[in-house]
Amino acid sequence: MGYAAERPPAHVRAAFGLTAASDDDGEQLAATVWRYGDVVLRKVSDRAHAVWLARTLAALDAPGLRIARPLNTTDGRWVMGGWAAARFVSGRPENRPDDTVLTAIKLHRAMADLSEPDFLAGRQGIAADAERVAWGEVDVELDEAKGGRWFEILAPARKPLSSRPQLVHGELFGTVLFDGDAPPGIVDLVPHFRPAEWGAAVAAIDAVAWGGADMTLLHRWSYLPDWSQLLLRATLFRLAYHARHPGSADVEATRLRAAAAEVSELL
Repeated sequence: MGYAAERPPAHVRAAFGLTAASDDDGEQLAATVWRYGDVVLRKVSDRAHAVWLARTLAALDAPGLRIARPLNTTDGRWVMGGWAAARFVSGRPENRPDDTVLTAIKLHRAMADLSEPDFLAGRQGIAADAERVAWGEVDVELDEAKGGRWFEILAPARKPLSSRPQLVHGELFGTVLFDGDAPPGIVDLVPHFRPAEWGAAVAAIDAVAWGGADMTLLHRWSYLPDWSQLLLRATLFRLAYHARHPGSADVEATRLRAAAAEVSELL
């Protein structure tokens, strides 16, 4: 596969109840993701986020979705030796844009009453900066050719929203698992605290910009609260991310530019 062969150590497997598993029993799903029967072990880089994720997904009641339920160790821990465990959810990412947007709606309804994680306020990185810029909370210089010009064109159209902020998943496109007619599967959660349908709007913009979805996708969900304004902020988020990401192309050569132009017509 070309993946780095970092396996969960034997004591980690044993801690999660995989006492009969050997190195040869595991199936490598990604660089640091291994499946042992119906259990998936994943290397984590941020323990606070991993513990929060496990507690959240373990308790989440999300009708119409399949949630990868986290497992704790035999002594009750969610993370052991830098690894976390969850039940295996079948399927793979597919380019099903409307189903992805609908998944976002279902997931965010289920998370409507969850509180904001403590670690969000201090989150750093390109995505965190791009989100704050998109919402007008900070001002960062953006490369004009890589998205900054379109950001400047669209940003003045921001207007106040009626929707309240809540916990949302901001990276659904390309991460939802589909398995035929089975309910969509959720195996991760990238938390943001924004109005519910902002997560759906980001998924829609991603589907158009990176998945080749038809522009009509952006119109089909217009009945959602504050949809045009949330599409605007989703577009600003991706423009800022693109502009700040090392090695990104001139935005004019991408469908993100086309998505931005379409959103400008909806405002």
